[in-house]
Amino acid sequence: MTEANLNLIRGTVDLLILKALSGGERHGYAVSEWLRDATDGTLLVEEGTLYPALHRLDAKGWVESEWGLSDNNRRAKYYRLTAAGRAQLETERRTWDLYASAVEKALAEDPAR
Repeated sequence: MTEANLNLIRGTVDLLILKALSGGERHGYAVSEWLRDATDGTLLVEEGTLYPALHRLDAKGWVESEWGLSDNNRRAKYYRLTAAGRAQLETERRTWDLYASAVEKALAEDPAR
């Protein structure tokens, strides 16, 4: 990719956060780091997007949170998936796979036909 920071398609933020949390509980900054590292720096999620999304997922019951101390002894809110969140991750992943497959087919199709 030529652009270092892509705007995330609306709706993919929730999927990616759920995926990040599927490996265990993380605080918000660790979710952001995981996404950056998992995409070799291609996808970056900023605080103004990340924290409202985490609060939205919490309100839906897909994640739960509690306060703890980070590795550097700072107070941080840790998030973890609930059973409903794990089920939602699978639902959203299937939806994404269908969407990505359809886009890939459209891009491979000759528009002149």
